[in-house]
Amino acid sequence: MHALGPLVITKRAAAALLAGLTLMGASVRVAGAQDAKPYDDQLMRLAEILGAVHYLRELCSANDGQLWREHMRTLIDAETASALRKSRITRSFNQGYRSYSRTYTSCTPSAQTAIDRFMAEGVELSEQLAEKAP
Repeated sequence: MHALGPLVITKRAAAALLAGLTLMGASVRVAGAQDAKPYDDQLMRLAEILGAVHYLRELCSANDGQLWREHMRTLIDAETASALRKSRITRSFNQGYRSYSRTYTSCTPSAQTAIDRFMAEGVELSEQLAEKAP
């Protein structure tokens, strides 16, 4: 049972993060298309987390396929952003992915812990961002 503990937590965190991203996507769409937004730092961090989670969950055989990349695409589409803004968000996603692909080459307990922490932080960020939208 102990070996399944982190996996169960990760599935719950994934569901919560996905729900938060759905709410956030709708909220960001309402916020408008201005280029600089007061929540940019949080948005860029969330994009970075999505990239890291995309890499790490695949490494740890979560079989999510392109799920996290698709959520990133939904987030970018909801932003109705300029090309420059889309590029910044995409760069943050790729930075998260690449950073962890250099750090982890196999699924270790440390990689699983990183996934769990990113899921928790992602849920928190997405909730905060959804609250900030008008």
